[in-house]
Amino acid sequence: MDIRKPIGLLFTLLGFLLAVWGLVGGEAAAKARTIRDDVNINLWWGIVMLLFGLAMLALARVAAKRGKA
Repeated sequence: MDIRKPIGLLFTLLGFLLAVWGLVGGEAAAKARTIRDDVNINLWWGIVMLLFGLAMLALARVAAKRGKA
């Protein structure tokens, strides 16, 4: 099995959960806002993790189509 597939699934799931928590987390998510008051760090890192996970899944799919996995 290509290692990119489980890594992609993990980061996609955790990134999605973190982004949703950043959007609807309420008081706990508001306390996680650092740097400035208008930066929701949970939302932004959730998006970054989600994009990384999707990139890993895409790379795993490309490798499987080429027959290298």
